[in-house]
Amino acid sequence: MTRLNVDGKVVVITGGSRGLGLHCAEALLKHGAKSIYITSRKQKAVDDAVIYLKDIVDKFKEKNQFYNKGNGIKIHGLAADISTAQGNIKFVELVSKYEDKVDILIPNAGASWGAPLTKHPEEAFDKVLDLNIKGVFLTIQKFYPLLLKAGSSDYSARILIMGSVAGISPNLGLMGGTYGYLSSKAGVAHLGKSLALELGPQNINVNILAPGFIPSKMSNGLLSKFGKEFADKNPKKRIGTNKDLESAVLFFSAKESDYINGAIIPIDGGQHLGDAPAFSSIL
Repeated sequence: MTRLNVDGKVVVITGGSRGLGLHCAEALLKHGAKSIYITSRKQKAVDDAVIYLKDIVDKFKEKNQFYNKGNGIKIHGLAADISTAQGNIKFVELVSKYEDKVDILIPNAGASWGAPLTKHPEEAFDKVLDLNIKGVFLTIQKFYPLLLKAGSSDYSARILIMGSVAGISPNLGLMGGTYGYLSSKAGVAHLGKSLALELGPQNINVNILAPGFIPSKMSNGLLSKFGKEFADKNPKKRIGTNKDLESAVLFFSAKESDYINGAIIPIDGGQHLGDAPAFSSIL
C-alpha cells in the first residue's frame, strides 16, 4: 500500500497562524515534515500557532507516530507583512538561519473585502490585491533560491498556491461584492500556471489549490448565514471540511504527485460547476 508522506521535508506557509494555513501545517507535520515555518501579521497569533503545533509534536512523540520519533523537528514563526518585499525578505532570513533549502512553499496568506459596487472603497481593493497577488508573487520570488536547492529529478520542490473556487466561478466570487477577492484569485491562478511553465524544468512544481466553502475565520460569517444553502446547492450536499483540504495538500506535496504541474484543483465537491446561492441579501 502506498503511504503518502512528506518525510524530512522543510515546509514554509504564509498566513499559517490560523484557518487553512494552520490546517496545512498540521497535516504536513503529522505526515513527516521535519520543519515548519509560518508567518502572519500578528506576533501573538504566530506564537499561539507555534505552541499549538509543538503540542501536536509532543502528543505524537508519546505515540511514536513520527517518522523520526519527533526528534529534531523544528517549528518557528514570525510576524511579517508578506505583501511587501521587505516582509518576505525578513521571513526568508528566519528560515535561512535554520535551513539551506525549502521543499514545500504554500503562499496562503490572503484577505477579502465585501461591499456593493458603488460603495466599494479603492483602498480595500488595493489591500486585497496587494496581499493576494503581489504578496504571492513576492513570496515565491524571495524563496525561489531555497526552492531551487531542494528540487531534484527524484523530488521536485513544491509551490502550492492557495487560490479559491471564486477564481474559477464568477457566481461564487460575487458573494457580498468581493470584487477584489475574486479578481485576485483568478489572477493568482494564472500566475501559478505561468510559473509552472517556467519552474517545471527546474524541478519546482507549481499547482493551485482552489478550496470552496471550508470553515475558517474568513468564511465563517458567510457560512453562519448561508451554510445550509451552500450545502443544498452542492453536488455532494455538504460544505467542505479541514480533512478535505488536508488530503489534497498532502497528495500534492508528496512524491506521488511529482508529474502534476500547473493544475488548478477545485476542492469544493463540484459546486463551481453549478449555480451559486443568491447573495442579494448581502448586497
